[in-house]
Amino acid sequence: MTLRGRTVCDGVAIGKAMVYRREDNIIKRYHIDSIEAEIERFDAARARAIGELEALYSRAVTDVGEESAEIFGIHSQMLDDPDYIESVKDIIANEMINAETAVGHTCDSFMQMFDSMESAYMRGRGADIKDISERIIKILEGRDSRAIRTDEPAIIFADDLTPSETVQLDRKMTLAFVTEGGTSNSHTAILARMMNIPAVIGVQGICAYSFDGRDVIVDGADGTVYIDPDAETLKKMRKKQHEYEMRRENLSHLIGKETITADGKKIELHANIGNIFDVDSVIANDAEGIGLFRSEFLYLESNSFPDEDEQFNVYREVLERMGKKRVVIRTFDIGADKRVGYLHMDNEKNPAMGIRAIRVCFEHKDWFKTQLRALYRASVYGRLALMFPLITSEWEIDEILEIIDAVKAELDSEGIKYSDNVELGCMIETPAAAIISDDLAKKLSFLSIGTNDLAQYSLAADRGNPRIGRYCDYRHKAVLRLIYTVVENAHKNGIPAGVCGEIAADLDLTRTLLALGADSLSASPGILLALRDKIRKTDIGAVRDEILKEILT
Repeated sequence: MTLRGRTVCDGVAIGKAMVYRREDNIIKRYHIDSIEAEIERFDAARARAIGELEALYSRAVTDVGEESAEIFGIHSQMLDDPDYIESVKDIIANEMINAETAVGHTCDSFMQMFDSMESAYMRGRGADIKDISERIIKILEGRDSRAIRTDEPAIIFADDLTPSETVQLDRKMTLAFVTEGGTSNSHTAILARMMNIPAVIGVQGICAYSFDGRDVIVDGADGTVYIDPDAETLKKMRKKQHEYEMRRENLSHLIGKETITADGKKIELHANIGNIFDVDSVIANDAEGIGLFRSEFLYLESNSFPDEDEQFNVYREVLERMGKKRVVIRTFDIGADKRVGYLHMDNEKNPAMGIRAIRVCFEHKDWFKTQLRALYRASVYGRLALMFPLITSEWEIDEILEIIDAVKAELDSEGIKYSDNVELGCMIETPAAAIISDDLAKKLSFLSIGTNDLAQYSLAADRGNPRIGRYCDYRHKAVLRLIYTVVENAHKNGIPAGVCGEIAADLDLTRTLLALGADSLSASPGILLALRDKIRKTDIGAVRDEILKEILT
């Protein structure tokens, strides 16, 4: 039997299947005698749940990096949400029922609320509420929250896996995983890629069959799952597995080599990171710089607004550790899917198109100025470039430049040194920005194309919604044509244009991006050596005309 799904992480796995089925959770409702005692019981369980999430976060930071670990920080923050806590305690007090039942009712209520929202992102938060609520209920009932365990190395089959289940997988015992649900951009998918576990999602009906113990092959490269493969298939896939593993081992020789195409074009190969903890991986994988430092994680990881000195210390450490290599720090991209409770931002019906990213900076200029002061103070410790998210108009760049001039004037008046060589660029994440990129390029030092949002906004398809995942295709001609437009406009004005986001890590599209003229690619540290190998083997001149003809006609 051959099944097909969507690839999440490359690699070939051969082994026995283990179907993971969650135990049925029927909450027993009962009357309580003491409201105070039951609320204390709930508070104790919630505190333990937060402790478990903090432990998961620490483990994930070590295993997959700060950025990917952040989902556990977000879950921990959700357990501190006053509305959630108040709802549980009110139900306990008003109905005189046990905490497990109160948590279950609150979970159902919150999930219904999120499910009714127009935003696919907000609907997705219902799954997070369910995850944290189930964790508390397990603690209250004294049930085990241990990770998935197997007696021998196995390929995990499941309806879906939560981020906590994924990060707790024993890598020595987990050959691969296959799920019915999930999206390519989900937290679970990102964790799988960071952990280098071959994975295929969207394989329908796998939990309905008796696959336990059967021979399975997972081809993470093309999303194929073979059940009880014949001898010929097994031989072919063992060869492919060997070739894949040898290719990975052979990449180490590329450390220290230039990232230059076969026909002599130098490509800047940069890393995407979320915090100083990721710099070790950047250095280990020989990145030529940092192309995207998502500074918003400083805000997401904190229980209060990080002050100027806190931010300065982080930026300085990253710049110092990277030495003479360029570090592009994106100013905070808060809003939409990145909510920060202590900043008290308004709820919006369509947050992806609301007050987010640079719009938050304009509405809260004091926050923006604090960050810019910290950045410019740190600029004397390395090669800093600043990048501004979700730009759609020229006036936004003009306003940013005015604010920067004001910040510099403040620093001058205080006798604080800063570099005069800070490069300024912006993200191209909307069709509007791509179309006016000629005008934007005249005001900036570089452009960086954020393909995740560019695809989402161009195709009217929420990349976090599994029901329409196939519609959010960053290989769509419209997206590729917009990339070409941006690169051409940048070059016309004498500045470089790079690509970051998921598309930059897609080895099947490397030649296409180079043919479109991209000067740099920025991706997760773990994929950089494979990208360098692909780039060094690409002769742009030999493929450019054919690729452009296919895209532009």
